[in-house]
Amino acid sequence: MAVLAESGSNPDVDLLYDINGLAKDAPHWFDRVMEYVGEYGILLGMVLLILGCWWAGRRRAGEDAASSVAALVWAPLAAALAVLVNVPIRGFVERPRPFRTHEGIEVLVSGKTDYSFVSDHATITMAMAVALFVANRKFGLVGIALALLEGFCRVYMGVHYPTDVVGGFALGTAVALLLSPLAMALLTPLLKAVERSPKGAWLIRARGTGAGAPVIPGARQEAAASERDLAA
Repeated sequence: MAVLAESGSNPDVDLLYDINGLAKDAPHWFDRVMEYVGEYGILLGMVLLILGCWWAGRRRAGEDAASSVAALVWAPLAAALAVLVNVPIRGFVERPRPFRTHEGIEVLVSGKTDYSFVSDHATITMAMAVALFVANRKFGLVGIALALLEGFCRVYMGVHYPTDVVGGFALGTAVALLLSPLAMALLTPLLKAVERSPKGAWLIRARGTGAGAPVIPGARQEAAASERDLAA
């Protein structure tokens, strides 16, 4: 299939040159930082953000603790599924990387030989961010900000067109939202079973919280005595 951008006269290519041109004027150390952040750092940040949301949530676990954890489990699963969906899309569009089609592109990461549309990195980060937003809006907003930064980095690095990134955002969002009801229907019963398990309950709620909270010694007797005093 014909590529989506062949000429520098269209806005997609113009924006590519504008953003990637920043890499030519930036110090070498800054380009190395952007390379690491865009290739690995933000993906790692998304994983840590999801783990942080899980850790904070299990300490405030309520009756819906299992469904909350199920929503977090769906985040990386949504990202993995979105990447699988992207495989046939890339093969159908067959869009070369921008540095293969256009001259003067500053490429910060070498060895990219696969097709460009859509961006896997943008797809993964946005899928996780949207799924995280469904589970927890505060953490989700941070995740969406990281996903947007990831998209900027991919263009800055010269390995994607802006529309590759936009396509990745759309694909990740679609998979995370459209398949969320099915995922929750499958994952929630599984996590509830884990919650009932003595060995797996810690994955759902911290010790001493929610339904699994231990009874304080003497508290039951004190409560009974108070009831007798009120009755008298």
